[in-house]
Amino acid sequence: LGLHDEKDVTVRGLELIKSSSKVFLEAYTSILSIGKERLEAFYGRDDIVVADRDFVECHAEEIYLPAKESDVAFLVVGDPVCATTHSDIIIRAREAGAVVEVVHNASAMGAVGCCGLQLYNFGQ
Repeated sequence: LGLHDEKDVTVRGLELIKSSSKVFLEAYTSILSIGKERLEAFYGRDDIVVADRDFVECHAEEIYLPAKESDVAFLVVGDPVCATTHSDIIIRAREAGAVVEVVHNASAMGAVGCCGLQLYNFGQ
């Protein structure tokens, strides 16, 4: 997902959301400014599962194991590989035999440039 609302999704992301048999909305590492009901209305679904901290950390297999048999979308606000939680799920899913496709989007790391901070200056 993008950083603001239901319309910030990429075209590729939208295609995958619409074609997936299950859709999870990660609601742990970042906050989306709208509720899942608006996402469901825009994406033409009524079955998005909100994955809170407990679900993501203790029940992640409920996200990636079904992906061995059918397409599953795991919606993340911003870029999906900026949090170690998401990288861990990707690694565990691949180890379990699921095919993983990452669809990148805007993130806070890129948006910070609006404040005048430049990423290439960090770490100097």
